[in-house]
Amino acid sequence: HMHGNGGRTARVLADAAAARAAAGSEPGPTEPAGGDAWRANLVTDAAEVRAIAGSAATVAVLGIKPESRAEQPGHFVAAYLAGAGVDVIPVPTLYPDVTTILGKPVVRDLRELPHVDILDVFRKPSDVDAHVCDILAMPSRPAVVWLQSGIRAPCAEEALARAGIRVVADRCLLVEHRAAAAAGSRL
Repeated sequence: HMHGNGGRTARVLADAAAARAAAGSEPGPTEPAGGDAWRANLVTDAAEVRAIAGSAATVAVLGIKPESRAEQPGHFVAAYLAGAGVDVIPVPTLYPDVTTILGKPVVRDLRELPHVDILDVFRKPSDVDAHVCDILAMPSRPAVVWLQSGIRAPCAEEALARAGIRVVADRCLLVEHRAAAAAGSRL
């Protein structure tokens, strides 16, 4: 399931490009004025990023690591969120023998997730594109896809943003959630 998605994903990204070209050519030869509207879903404003982090009640963590990797961000960020009262749903991509993480049953297929406020992604940048099809096929798409620190995947970010999903990239959900909590306690 995890491997061999490259071709399908490439097709989806190519289809998106073809759809853009078709959409742009229907009313006339130029793309509609709103052609860049999707860019508004790429969240870069620091205050908005922090607000998203601070208000999330349910977070699915794609690429979460089990307790045996407790020293890695793929585990301790999720553990921090759970300790802060966030409902964390573990979605590991490895560790086939692990059935629970942070006391919660693991979900192996993104399409089996309930609605989540944030899908927090711990994957190598080169692996992110392969998840786009599954994210777009989720019965209830996440409000936000959050790519952790060091992760940028421009093709995936654009495909998700064009589908109406807000995207935060290259930011740490632990750092931003903690900052939002600190700001809230000062009010």
